[in-house]
Amino acid sequence: MSAATLADALRRHVPRDAREAADLAEILAFVARHRNPFDRAISEGHLTGSALVLSDAGDRVLLLFHLKLGRWLQPGGHADGDPDPLRVALREAREESGLAELAALSEEPLDVDVHPIPASGDDPAHLHYDIRYLLVAAPGQELRPSEESTALQWFERRRLTTVLMEKSLLRMERKTRAVLGRSS
Repeated sequence: MSAATLADALRRHVPRDAREAADLAEILAFVARHRNPFDRAISEGHLTGSALVLSDAGDRVLLLFHLKLGRWLQPGGHADGDPDPLRVALREAREESGLAELAALSEEPLDVDVHPIPASGDDPAHLHYDIRYLLVAAPGQELRPSEESTALQWFERRRLTTVLMEKSLLRMERKTRAVLGRSS
């Protein structure tokens, strides 16, 4: 996928609210500003791919307690030059969870988000231009946390508001309900 192909795909994305619309515009501007927007060396920020990972029954979502950020988040990470954000989301979800068998419910993004990342070590504060997908895990797989998290856990979707503070993750859950056509 080229930057132009990514921009075309993002232009087809329908934001759920004003915040997501602003983030979509910001991601499109970032892609337009950079010859190779997939390069992690860009100091202002990085394109990332992440995913809401559902259990095979669709009733639970996988979250990891991020070591550096100190909160429950969806799996995801830097494009690191990979021009396909879905492939990035799949790779990162597999690496961070140990789940080898994951399937995307759509090749189109579920959500987009821009969020600040605080300075850490040699890395200055920057933005993540996150393109998010909906994945489903095949049954019977064992979770294996990576070194990037202190915990990895399945949470009942109907109880996410008691765990999550991130408004954009709760927005992803509302979108998931619409995609699946049920409130579970």
